[in-house]
Amino acid sequence: MFKIKTYNAISPKGLERFAPGRYQVSADIAAPDAVLLRSQKLHGEAVPASLLAVARAGAGVNNIPVDDYGKRGIVVFNTPGANANAVKELVLAGMLLSARGILPGIEYAHSLGQMSDAAAMHQLLEKEKSRFAGGELRGKTLGIVGLGAIGSMVADAALALGMKVLGHDPALSIDAAWRLSNAVLRMDSLPALLARSDYVTLHVPALDATRHLLNADMLAHVRPHAVLLNFARESIVDPAAVLAALAAGKLGRYVCDFPEPGFAAAPKVIAMPHIGASTEESEENCAVMAADELIDYLENGHIIHSVNYPAVRMERTAGATRITLANDNVAGVLGHVLSVLAEAGVNVIDMTNRSRDALAYNIIDVATRPSETVLSAIGAVAHVIRVRVV
Repeated sequence: MFKIKTYNAISPKGLERFAPGRYQVSADIAAPDAVLLRSQKLHGEAVPASLLAVARAGAGVNNIPVDDYGKRGIVVFNTPGANANAVKELVLAGMLLSARGILPGIEYAHSLGQMSDAAAMHQLLEKEKSRFAGGELRGKTLGIVGLGAIGSMVADAALALGMKVLGHDPALSIDAAWRLSNAVLRMDSLPALLARSDYVTLHVPALDATRHLLNADMLAHVRPHAVLLNFARESIVDPAAVLAALAAGKLGRYVCDFPEPGFAAAPKVIAMPHIGASTEESEENCAVMAADELIDYLENGHIIHSVNYPAVRMERTAGATRITLANDNVAGVLGHVLSVLAEAGVNVIDMTNRSRDALAYNIIDVATRPSETVLSAIGAVAHVIRVRVV
């Protein structure tokens, strides 16, 4: 029986994926085979020797020590795209809220709620409504930084609204490129995108390379009337630089999902309480996707949507025993492992090998189950991190 430790409130739709009798799922498991979580921070926590995998029901994994886990043979999964529609819709809401005086207009209407004379109230509203006038999105230019699952969906929605769309993503994958509309104009640099955009929305991961990506130097390229939207991660934007640009009239508005000290006193900031993925549908999608990733890995050794190991999948050979192998990505490891199997008379039927940066992963189907002695010999091969029989 596989043991799954949960953190946070995981949608029942996801938990239902784990078959009773085959899986034990609880928040109180001491030696789990896998962990399923949302925002729980694992940095600094003791790592059980039993732990094989961690799945985050969400896209960002900055709450997980990804590199350390990879060196221990622990596969870390995320759920890219599962919350994309929820974030996309909030980005559209952010653009609409910034384009027109919707929020101050609502506040003004509420302030008149104690008036008893309907005619007088309507007359006053007609007189004052020009204070809340704004502009339309149609015909404006949206610059999208990061063209993955969310960025491509935002692009499609913006095009449907009649906007012009620019995109910048130096790390654009082949799959993402296929998803992207050919109406999106690719920009070679971030400054070039900023200089041409009326709205700029950020959809890149929180990495060392993206920390304060939008800083004072980069904001100098932004149009004075432009709106900057950040529904990705708070660390991507330097809040002090944004507040300075707003105060100096070098940026029109800042709309984000990450309130910071000082934002409340800034009238040109619209800050939401990190609700980008907070929809029932998104939480269900993320939980189901994360559970399925863990199940496929634990039962078949397959890896999909991992952030520290390569994507690897191989059809199971009928009647075969499956061995999975995680190792450092150095020459000769797989050859040595195959020699161990050959010397033990274990016939390899099928296999696949993939690498990602410093790590590699192998699936090997063999005709007979290797003895514990043989498995120990494989585990003793230099640079082998973890061996499993699936």
